[in-house]
This record gives sequence, structure tokens and C-alpha cells, in this order.
Amino acid sequence: MAPPRTSYGCKLTDAQRDKLCAILSSGNYRPAAVPHTVMAVDGPNCRINLYTSGKLLIQGKGTEDFVVFILEPEVLGQATLGYEAVVNPGATSPHMGIDESGKGDFFGPLVIASAYVDPTLAQAMEQIGVKDCKKLYDKQVLAIGAKLRSLLGPNRFKLVAIGPETYNRLYTKIRNVNRLLAWAHARAIENLLASLPGCPRAVADQFGAEHLIKRSLMQKGRSIILEQHHKAESDIAVAAASVLARESFLQALQQLGRAHGATLPKGASDAVRQTAIQLVQAQGPQILLGTAKCHFRTTDAVLAATGHTRGALGEFGAAVSRTMESPARPAGTPRGPSPS
Repeated sequence: MAPPRTSYGCKLTDAQRDKLCAILSSGNYRPAAVPHTVMAVDGPNCRINLYTSGKLLIQGKGTEDFVVFILEPEVLGQATLGYEAVVNPGATSPHMGIDESGKGDFFGPLVIASAYVDPTLAQAMEQIGVKDCKKLYDKQVLAIGAKLRSLLGPNRFKLVAIGPETYNRLYTKIRNVNRLLAWAHARAIENLLASLPGCPRAVADQFGAEHLIKRSLMQKGRSIILEQHHKAESDIAVAAASVLARESFLQALQQLGRAHGATLPKGASDAVRQTAIQLVQAQGPQILLGTAKCHFRTTDAVLAATGHTRGALGEFGAAVSRTMESPARPAGTPRGPSPS
């Protein structure tokens, strides 16, 4: 039997918010000072925060009692806590989730993970705190990722890590991030199907046309049901994949920094640009091919600041993002070969 929930969050409508405020104002609740809230109170063994955004967050040992006996019957008008498998049976039925990390980071690899889930694994994942990695701090990602890998073992998750050198070669060939992502997602699906051939479906985030992934799948993956959704990280398998991909990315970024005697920041901020400038000044422009995704605009800013052009990077550093290409590709011009 699963332990009681100690945290619960949801988004309320204006009408639901008014109902909740009336309940909290008239009951035995002690006001609390919490920034950015419409109302915050301490209730029986729980803290209840209603934020100005409409988000409700309940935390503490009394969370489940408050949700089951007050929030659901009096505010939400539905019973879902503890009945997730009944309300949405597909959420925990056997399937895999796929997600990526590093797509928007100048430094480091692109990592795609696939993770398998069934009802038993889903329950265990919730207990160790698996959720969309964007809702977790880096330290939490690393801690939960280690537990998740132990839970799944080597045969129920797979990683496709594309280091900077390989990424730059692939991008030069493909010249489209969504097509590169589709190819990598397909490989993550195929790799997991090799150890779990009976997995019936795969869920991924909606990053491009569905046919991109389907077209990249090989024989093992062509019979699987592929679902792409916006905000797919709400699916527990996709959330697990997001944690595993981010954990791998963070570890690789740290290792890459140590190899070059620098701390490589995440993202594509001014701090990232300044770090790249220092690397180029110390080791030459070719260092970007082995540390960064060279089609980013950041590359041009770094090269300009250090007195170089893309010519210094050679063939695999010449490709730029499509939004930077000029003139636009004429209609009917081939997009280049597929990586598969």
C-alpha cells in the first residue's frame, strides 16, 4: 500500500478559488505569510497556499485528508486522488516515455532518454519523487535520477547521448533541430524495444510533426503506437525520461568542464558567451567543436569577440540555425540527407 500523499498541487478556476477562499476563511485555519499568494493558511497538519496564478499547493502530513474530505467534494466536485488509474488508466499502463535534455544549452551534449513504466513502477516512481525535471533543482535531479536508474535497472531505460562533436557533424548533415531530435527519439525507442519488445506504445512531447519520428523508426519500432502530446511531461513515463536525460546531461556537462579546466554554464546566457570567449582565447576556436552546439547564434558572437569567423571551425562548424540563414532556402530545394 502506498504511503499517504504529503504534497498535492493543481490549478483552480476563478469559481473554485472563491469556494476555497470561503472555506479557508470560515474554518479552523491560521493565516500564514507566503509571498505571491491570494491566501495562505496552516490547517490540520498541512500548509495550504493559493497563489495569485491560480495554482494551489498543499503540503504536509494532512495533505491527503484535506484533499479527499474537503478539496475534492467541496471545491473540485470530483474524486481523483487515489483513483488516478481509474480516471486515466493509460497513465500507468505499460508504455514508454521519451524526453530530451540539452536542446537549448550551448555547451554540452543533447541527451534523449526512454523510460518504461507499468502500474507497479509508476507507484514506485511517485514515491521517489519523479516529476518533470523542469520542476526540480539540479541536486534533486541528480538524487532522483540515481534512485530511478536503480529502480528501472539497465533494461527498462535507455539513453542516447549525442556529444558536441557528433552533434555538430549531424547538424551539418541534417540542418534541422526537429529532424535531429526525431532521429534521436527514434533511436531511444528502438533501443528500449530491444530489451522490452512487447512495449505497446511510446509517449513523447510534441516538438514537431509526428511523421518525423515515425519515418525515423526502423523495423523494431514501426509497430509501436506513437503518441505526441503538448506538455507530455505530465505522463509519469515521460517525466521519468526527463529526469534521466537531465541527469545524464548535467553529469556530462560537469565532465566536459573538468576536461577543459572550466565550469561550463547551462543555457545560452551572457555568462555562457563569456565562458566560451575565454575558452577560445585560451585554446583556439576549434575548442567550440568539442564543447558546444555550433549552430547557435552564440557561436557567431563568440567568434566575432575573439577575432575569428566560422571559417576557423571548418566544415562541421559552418552550419547555422535556419532562422539565421539568408537568403531563405528556395522552394523545392532538397533539405539534405536523412541521418538514418
